[in-house]
Amino acid sequence: MSFLAQELEELSAGNPLISSTLIIAVFALIYWAATIAGSKYVNRMHRKGHESGARADTLWLVLRRVILLVIAFLAILFVFLVWGWSITPFLGVGTVLAAAIGFGAQDVVKDFLSGFFVLMEDQFHVGDVITVAGVNGTVTTGTVEDIQLRVTVLRDLEGNAHYIPNGQIAVVSNFTSKYAQPVLDIGVAYETDLDHALEVMRDELENLAADPAYRDLINGDPEILGVNELGDSSVVLRGRLTTVAEERWTIRREALRRIKKRFDAEGITIPFPQITINQKIVDKEGD
Repeated sequence: MSFLAQELEELSAGNPLISSTLIIAVFALIYWAATIAGSKYVNRMHRKGHESGARADTLWLVLRRVILLVIAFLAILFVFLVWGWSITPFLGVGTVLAAAIGFGAQDVVKDFLSGFFVLMEDQFHVGDVITVAGVNGTVTTGTVEDIQLRVTVLRDLEGNAHYIPNGQIAVVSNFTSKYAQPVLDIGVAYETDLDHALEVMRDELENLAADPAYRDLINGDPEILGVNELGDSSVVLRGRLTTVAEERWTIRREALRRIKKRFDAEGITIPFPQITINQKIVDKEGD
């Protein structure tokens, strides 16, 4: 510390403008070096796989902001010292403000701590599709656009941006983590030959899994789980596929399209909701 103080005294004895420029240049160089090192680390993680790369992207996004904030603060502090301006009053005011804010900013502190654990526990990354259940009962689904220490930004299907304080997040459901298993529930009429319908369903899902356009997105063999429910107007058949996580919706839509066309070709009916009304007629006395 004595060496640093001596260097600052020598700088302040010269031209303060030149000294300030040198200080800013040095801190800019430090930030540039940190950015290069961080980018190399992120690239190395990307080579290890998608999950590692996504986590590195998210951590570096937050860490880069923290580094920039610290460097900017130190640069301003050094420039003040070079010009001979006392920073004691600023430190005193800052201490008072910090104490005052501390009493009224408990939610902000909670948001920062929650954001820190979101990053450290690798709960979700930028680009993941998640559903967030808030402590106040709100539920929001969207693609993670940004993760900050205080808020997480989601972009929903309609393009709306949702800013969710990290301290308000109660439960997170991640739809794009590692793999997905889209479930297909399809109702058929009660008169349907169920064994035949299940076999047709299995055949179409196997054809989908063998299609060159989709086979790289599907892992393993399709599953036909059987009759899942005896509903009011239909018998519900259930199947399941294991897919690449982010392609679950694409595969599910294509599977439903193919099954509907095949059922039509096989004469298997997917019924509309039906209600049976029993009417009792009572003869009036004397008629």
